[in-house]
Amino acid sequence: MSSTDTAAPVKDIADDTASVEAGLDALDSVVLQHTPLAVTLRRKALPPVIAIALVLAVWQAAFSLQLTDAYKLPSPGMVWHALTDLWYQGTLFSVIWTSLWRGLSGFAAAVVIGTPIGLLVARVRPVRAAIGPILSGLQSLPSVAWVPAAVIWLGVNNSSMYAVILLGAVPSIANGLVAGVDQVPPLFLRAGRTMGATGLAGARHVLLPAALPGYLAGLKQGWAFSWRSLMAAELIAASPDLGVGLGRYLENQREFADMSGVLLGIILILIVGVAIDLLFFSPLERRVLRNRGLLVTTR
Repeated sequence: MSSTDTAAPVKDIADDTASVEAGLDALDSVVLQHTPLAVTLRRKALPPVIAIALVLAVWQAAFSLQLTDAYKLPSPGMVWHALTDLWYQGTLFSVIWTSLWRGLSGFAAAVVIGTPIGLLVARVRPVRAAIGPILSGLQSLPSVAWVPAAVIWLGVNNSSMYAVILLGAVPSIANGLVAGVDQVPPLFLRAGRTMGATGLAGARHVLLPAALPGYLAGLKQGWAFSWRSLMAAELIAASPDLGVGLGRYLENQREFADMSGVLLGIILILIVGVAIDLLFFSPLERRVLRNRGLLVTTR
């Protein structure tokens, strides 16, 4: 066989190998395309705007048809008037900020406390056997049940507010981290130990990053519990030292039999909860999924 005949199969094999490598590279790469602003707004902003418009239309129709008394179901315009009253009184932002600051600071404290508890429960079997069922039980306990006990223990002050937030949020954060750790492949942990990542270093560089999706789900649920716990505490506990947050504003309007103010309070509580999710948790979740190759985005 001539040297030319021998070189031909070798060249074919080299070409096939190059083609396979090029194909694998193409699979690994993510093509990012620029999405026009109009398309982005139509996909993300238009659906909720349409949904809100439909709700307002049905609400206004129910009011116009007088399906119930006006003091039970005020019109959207009456609720808007209650909002403008708060604005002109200069108390709108103070009411929102009072609750928002308590919720965020209490949630931050819950993260600091719940994260090490979750790691201990996930990695130490005796601790898991002892505390795991308690955490699950606390997570299912309504947050409002803690308000009377917190008031008796700590008094009607900010300390009782934060106690209720912690008792509501810490179990959710810890359980979320436990669920995330349980889903970490054992191969990751063995690889980390082989590279010297043990103890706190292993938890920081291997365990927590690998468990991040489950941990993030626990954080989202922890924020929801923080916000709900705070609203329950503000609804029940009243003191001049506490100021007026959204929960207290809602209860005040209930005492005045002002349904417009009640609905406004509910809407403001909903808006704050949704805004925190859209501004913080949703971008963080997309980033985590994108870094793991689970989300293909366009630009």
